[in-house]
Amino acid sequence: MNAQKDPSERPYPDGGRLDRDAALALAEVNDTAALTRSASNLRDRGHPVAFSYSRKVFIPLTQLCRDVCHYCTFAHPPRKGEHAYLTRDVVLAIARAGAAQGCKEALFTLGDKPELRYEIARQELAALGHDTTIGYLEEVARAVFEETGLFPHVNPGVLTKDDIVRLRTVSVSQGLMLESASPRLCEKGGPHYGSPDKHPAARLETIRLAGELRVPFTSGILIGIGETRRERIESLLELRDLHERYGHVQEIIIQNFRAKADTRMASAPEPELDELLWRASSSAMR
Repeated sequence: MNAQKDPSERPYPDGGRLDRDAALALAEVNDTAALTRSASNLRDRGHPVAFSYSRKVFIPLTQLCRDVCHYCTFAHPPRKGEHAYLTRDVVLAIARAGAAQGCKEALFTLGDKPELRYEIARQELAALGHDTTIGYLEEVARAVFEETGLFPHVNPGVLTKDDIVRLRTVSVSQGLMLESASPRLCEKGGPHYGSPDKHPAARLETIRLAGELRVPFTSGILIGIGETRRERIESLLELRDLHERYGHVQEIIIQNFRAKADTRMASAPEPELDELLWRASSSAMR
């Protein structure tokens, strides 16, 4: 058996940027320790050793969603006695509590277009004076900024160009996890089957539109939901291509799958530590 070449011996033109073929070749590298050493060297060469963060308060505007991702515990169907949406007063109360604790950002999390699936969502939106979740999000995000001074960041799912423009006026940044660029995961039996907003083409188009509109954007991938190593790299390359074209991707999140009770993937295996190290290291190699 031939020993694998240490990835640290690969040439890294342009200060560490791998071309597509070299990046995809990492899928065949199983020596995680060597990959980690190489990633550390590239990180130290390209970035100072510094950490920064912004304190944020999470505001779950609605936990209804038209998608049915088989690992998700955030979204749920309507529950008797619960509102479909947080009221404006509740949103502001959460924001004020966050501000009192030193938060600087308000991170709005919500399901994707629940009004397209649930009558209760349409009814509550009408009572709130809106036709869409995006319209209500625009209202409360503006209120949070004007009344608490927190900077809104919004994660509302797949968006149209008009949606992005509307939300740009009330948020400092927007976000959408790509999760995976593999359409295979949307096929029957896959974790994204029955979730129209998880189709990679739709999500990549939202990220592209955000770049075209020069909106600071957060994205990332989810590992351990049935994708291959090569598919992970392909997903990151899609994000890299968009950022190199528009320069708007401010953050890439590498999120690990966790098996949760009361989901269809409750018994699915979680990625092991070595797999997480491999993913983090191969991400840094880009």
